[in-house]
Amino acid sequence: MADFSGLGLVIEPVDLAARLGAPGLVVVDLTSQARYAAGHIPGAHFVAPARTQLGTPPAPGLLPSVDSLSQLFGELGHGPDVTYVVYDDEGGGWAGRFIWLLDVLDHSRYHYLDGGLLAWQAEGHPLSTEVPAAHAGLASITLSDEPTATLDYLRGRLGAADLAIWDARGPLEYSGEKRVAARGGHIPGAVNFEWTAGMDAARSLRIRRDLPQVLERLGITPDKEIITHCQTHHRSGFTYLAAKALGYPRVKAYAGSWGEWGNLPDTPVEV
Repeated sequence: MADFSGLGLVIEPVDLAARLGAPGLVVVDLTSQARYAAGHIPGAHFVAPARTQLGTPPAPGLLPSVDSLSQLFGELGHGPDVTYVVYDDEGGGWAGRFIWLLDVLDHSRYHYLDGGLLAWQAEGHPLSTEVPAAHAGLASITLSDEPTATLDYLRGRLGAADLAIWDARGPLEYSGEKRVAARGGHIPGAVNFEWTAGMDAARSLRIRRDLPQVLERLGITPDKEIITHCQTHHRSGFTYLAAKALGYPRVKAYAGSWGEWGNLPDTPVEV
């Protein structure tokens, strides 16, 4: 079994480099097929980001079917003793969504490679073009509702004093000036902090060191339940990950996101 004891959710390239090839370690690459083929962390399995979503309009960000998840995690050799290290090349959006999937599977043995492939390369660690074999068979999985805020759940929580809705979209989407659904605007009470603003461009898109202070000023605090969303729960994969990495005890993703909320005729909207 890969020994990651003593390490938190977020790890550095040197932490992973020292453990590559360990029994029970599954490294997951969520970049792109072209990027993966050009060179990836040795031993990493490529997962096309689209496989982490249902993909059906108007709310493509909803959870994939159980059958699809069983197939995906079967290929990865999923089991209770597996330790996942997840990365992408965009600062944590797709990797964070995959971590949400692991939470949905009630699997807690995972880590996020801070800065992903960019940080790995910046520190001079090797890349590989070898593709590990997929495992055979379907994974036996059970799904937990706890990490996910459904439409009805979020409706029922609107206005609660202990709720912070973190909208990870861009400011123009939040204001309604840019409309990518039938209706523009934002969920009442939601706070807008665009996902890439939480990354440090000078440190290979690692999570900003001062993010706790930034979120404190926005009222996104650990005493509240955090429900985060974007348009399809891709960008909010990062914000879900970031809140968990900061130790916030109550974090959920609204997977339907604005694709669902903004395309319904009766959901409350602010502009």
